[in-house]
Amino acid sequence: MARYTGPSCRLCRREGTKLFLKGARCSSAKCAMEKRPYIPGEHGNGKRFNKKMSDYGIHLREKQKVRRIYGILEKQFRKYFKMAAKKTGVTGENLLKFLEMRLDNVVYRMGFAPSRKSARQIIRHGHIIVNGRKVDIPSFLLKANDEIKIKENRSQMPLIQEAMEASTEVDSIDWFKVDKPKFTGTVLNIPSREQIQLDVDERLIVEYYSK
Repeated sequence: MARYTGPSCRLCRREGTKLFLKGARCSSAKCAMEKRPYIPGEHGNGKRFNKKMSDYGIHLREKQKVRRIYGILEKQFRKYFKMAAKKTGVTGENLLKFLEMRLDNVVYRMGFAPSRKSARQIIRHGHIIVNGRKVDIPSFLLKANDEIKIKENRSQMPLIQEAMEASTEVDSIDWFKVDKPKFTGTVLNIPSREQIQLDVDERLIVEYYSK
């Protein structure tokens, strides 16, 4: 499967904002956005972030930002958009709900992995149990009342232990609950737009694909 293999920090610098692709590093002084807050490349400089963009550029950058936050390639992202457009409700909100309910995102949100990239690795290696069955597909879409659990013999992995110790946002998310001592989490409901902690304007993405 095709995937991005370049530097993660380069993506944050291109979008001009922290996408939190590398876990705790993104909140430290080592973050590339702190050291080099300008667009990557030979001609990048601090002024480029404030450069006036066309309407197309504004729509494109918002779409790219969301796609990169969730670590999804264009073909799959467009697939989610088509699913969202067919579903009853607001297309932009439906899109974010599909992305939030991906297994890799929920594993990350619950604090079992330091980043979505690490969550995908944990899932592909077969360390995640959903409703009593092993699931090794990061894009698996969860539903309300689904239970996620770390395999008992994998819960002591340093990556998982460090992620759970560093997770600080779990208690502020109310559409799932986590039992840290048991390394389990339960999806209480599909999140509403207000419950999705993402500073993006999904309307721009809808307009981008509607052109």
